[in-house]
Amino acid sequence: MDRNLVPMNLQSILESADSPLGYLRSDKTHRHTNRAWDPKLIMPQLPYEFTDWEREQLAWRDTVALLDQSHHMQAVIISGRDAKTFLTYMACNNLTNAHPGRAFQIICASPDGYLVGDGILLQQDENTFAAVGPYLLNWLSYHAETLGFDVTATVDPRSPVYANGHGNRRPACRYQIQGPNAWALIEKLNGGSVADVPFFHLTEITVAGHRMEGLRHGMAGAPGLEIWGPWEARDEIRGTILEEGEEFGIVEVGAAAYVSSAVESGWVHTVLPAIYSGPELRGYREWMPSDEVEGLIRLTGSQERDCVSDYYRTPFDMGYGRLIHLDHEFIGRDALRARAGEAKLQKVTLAWDPDDTANLFREMLIRDGRNVKFLHLPTMSDKLDMQYFRVTANGKEVGTGHSSAYMAGERAMLTLSLLDESVRIGDEVLLHWGESGGGFGRYVTPATDIVPIRTTVSPAPYSRVAREEYRKI
Repeated sequence: MDRNLVPMNLQSILESADSPLGYLRSDKTHRHTNRAWDPKLIMPQLPYEFTDWEREQLAWRDTVALLDQSHHMQAVIISGRDAKTFLTYMACNNLTNAHPGRAFQIICASPDGYLVGDGILLQQDENTFAAVGPYLLNWLSYHAETLGFDVTATVDPRSPVYANGHGNRRPACRYQIQGPNAWALIEKLNGGSVADVPFFHLTEITVAGHRMEGLRHGMAGAPGLEIWGPWEARDEIRGTILEEGEEFGIVEVGAAAYVSSAVESGWVHTVLPAIYSGPELRGYREWMPSDEVEGLIRLTGSQERDCVSDYYRTPFDMGYGRLIHLDHEFIGRDALRARAGEAKLQKVTLAWDPDDTANLFREMLIRDGRNVKFLHLPTMSDKLDMQYFRVTANGKEVGTGHSSAYMAGERAMLTLSLLDESVRIGDEVLLHWGESGGGFGRYVTPATDIVPIRTTVSPAPYSRVAREEYRKI
């Protein structure tokens, strides 16, 4: 990316708005690009459906699903003599046991102890790591440039359009094979048994004569592999997987079903990165072009606050407390140590009441119905929206609802939420569905009526299989 071609940085565009909150509440994508194919505006750069999204959702639970990750999963490659030392300083979690052939979750915090982002970190060789995850790419790239470590950050950008990558080139194609029939298909593709390595460890597999690396992964608790191999062979590899997968009921997964999987799996990815305020991060905001994803986010929902930092969350709030190690120096350590004993939130799933859900649709179908926020099925998470919905119990606010999706396998509308620890599984709480709008000057997401939806507090992940499998990790 040629930064000289970008007219504004994130800091300057925030200053041009009435407030950071006002800017985040605005519909801003037209300010940065007139390119309908801009890679930042398409997620996950797949057809909306290959068949029907509900059938595609069921595939990773009932048969086997193929997810094409070749185009949207951009990464930052950290290489150099100090790569491990640098990443240890950037990560809240301990990377002491990192070694080639193993992946970790990486969690990064701001100097004041709020979450910047989390994702997957894979060690490729002794001095090379690949990180994938929202808001990590710029965070790691900036600090690799400015902290003085002997490292280089190289971004592997996502494809500009789907079109199966023609006219575009990436280091590797990437596919995910998931579901109860996945392992049988994987061994058929390989022509023999594949070592069932532990979660987040690497193995190898041959597909159509091409040797590929495979990461033992899971989605909603389903077994399978994320595999990558030669870019030039992507069509042959994909075609072979589909052909050999017919006997196992393979289904290709499009964008609609793909992004809904986070709700079923229990990954809260719609939390505002803690970068929009504070003098310590001014240099970071000045470094970042305004048309990066961090500058395109739109803050939506019924929860209205006066200060942007009120929307930040700590790694403890996200349920990452067991992964945080305060025994090494890292950005935000002192702040997190001070917060360790504070009250924190808990991650849960809210299961919507069927009658309240039906009534919301009824309002959408009445000519003179209420001005409600429309409910898109299966999910609204394909947008660059950070959704914050008020959640109350007995008239008191008890937390925030984030990503929502209809899951065909559960026949339920679900919302991933962060609630006070006082709330218990099985409690009934109200999710306030709608847009708060106003209060942010001329930069505003239009307000709607706020509709309370009765919900039942349930575990996250919602799927019993996912909860039981992930506990073993």
